[in-house]
Amino acid sequence: MAEPTAAIARSLLWFEFGVLYIGAPLGIALFMPGHLLFEALAVFSFAGLVLLWFTGGFHWRSLVRGWSRVPWRDVVLIALATLLAGVVILSLSRPDALFQMLRNRPEFIPVIWTFYPLLSALPQELIFRPLFFHRYKVLLPDGRGAIALNAAIFSFAHLMYWSWVVALLTFVGGWVFARAYLDRGFPAAWILHAVAGNVLFAVGMGAYFYSGNVVRPF
Repeated sequence: MAEPTAAIARSLLWFEFGVLYIGAPLGIALFMPGHLLFEALAVFSFAGLVLLWFTGGFHWRSLVRGWSRVPWRDVVLIALATLLAGVVILSLSRPDALFQMLRNRPEFIPVIWTFYPLLSALPQELIFRPLFFHRYKVLLPDGRGAIALNAAIFSFAHLMYWSWVVALLTFVGGWVFARAYLDRGFPAAWILHAVAGNVLFAVGMGAYFYSGNVVRPF
């Protein structure tokens, strides 16, 4: 039987986990205006870093080390897979959005490709990879179960878009990013996420992933 203090600590971790990864995304999806997305990401990133600091035992240098282990072949593959998926999805559902930005506002592409990795992919990776796998390690199942849970939580965090397309793509992406983080380190997960996101917006998937396009189904 677990010691009372250990059981209490575990219960508190579960409560914290539920608030951070279930309650917060649900609240954002139900109540938060879409234009506050980046502000919310900033707040959660700061909170995540504070929690990571108080957890202890985390090697902070791992966030900036490991570039030699980035799987550049996988980076190319995820870019091609994302491009193909975007073309197929938009051709079937929103053909008017296919390469819309490239056709109409190409000057925005360099801006997105510069700031998306820093303002969106980076804070998401901090929250859903180092914090998730370090602070809540004792709560996670073994092996692929932990990766599957991470992918599901990452997908649920995108509930605010109210789209099964977003849910499916972010689950697959979450699985890839989580595995890269565990096998190759933080830089690998961040680069894969940044490239996938940049390609999504270039192909026109902002029709699904841009918060300004969100329409709540109620």
